[in-house]
Amino acid sequence: MRNFLKGLLRFIFNLIAVVQVTGSANVPAQGGYVIATNHIGIIDIGLFHYVFDRFDMFIPVAEKWEKTGWIRFLGRYFNFIFVDRFNPDLKALRKMIGLMEAGNALVIAPEGTRSRSGALIEGKPGVAYLAARSGYSVIPVAITGTEDRVLLANLKRLRRSPVTVTAGAPFYIPPLPKENRDAALQTATDEIMCQIAALLPERYRGFYAGHLRLQTLLAEHLSSDR
Repeated sequence: MRNFLKGLLRFIFNLIAVVQVTGSANVPAQGGYVIATNHIGIIDIGLFHYVFDRFDMFIPVAEKWEKTGWIRFLGRYFNFIFVDRFNPDLKALRKMIGLMEAGNALVIAPEGTRSRSGALIEGKPGVAYLAARSGYSVIPVAITGTEDRVLLANLKRLRRSPVTVTAGAPFYIPPLPKENRDAALQTATDEIMCQIAALLPERYRGFYAGHLRLQTLLAEHLSSDR
């Protein structure tokens, strides 16, 4: 069944989108790490299996979707973890860390939900806490072109949507200190979100467009490209 779904996934993406991938060398073919990404469309949940061809990647999905039959079915084969977005879910956290320790990769959106506008919304601290607690590297990945309204409009015109997936260099979130813990967690969350924002076109940067850390990262990227 998994091989069938894998083939079906590739067929669907090839039918509806032209996917351009940049920085794939930053994403190891094996081992545990955290992919932190923006989330702008429902097809994002299958995009990473299509792009990186790793079926040991697992994806946290809001528990409300567990009630939807086809998503629950796909979750068995695409490694969904249904989580409570509104309350601390220690069981899910332990499961995520355990899966990474077993060599699996985590794909997670720090925003916690789809951005209806396509631009970044404020990130939640859960991913930063997980990265600090687990010690695994964070790989920022930026997605464009998968907005639901854009895909639907192009499908109506029988056009394939241009989709980009851009992976940045891995980095680490240090362990959280005992003092000023909340401030350190906020700084770590901003770091993750700004790393994603630096890989996005300006119109997608949203909440982080004017963040000082983003300006520093953009300057570093510009300098390294020279």
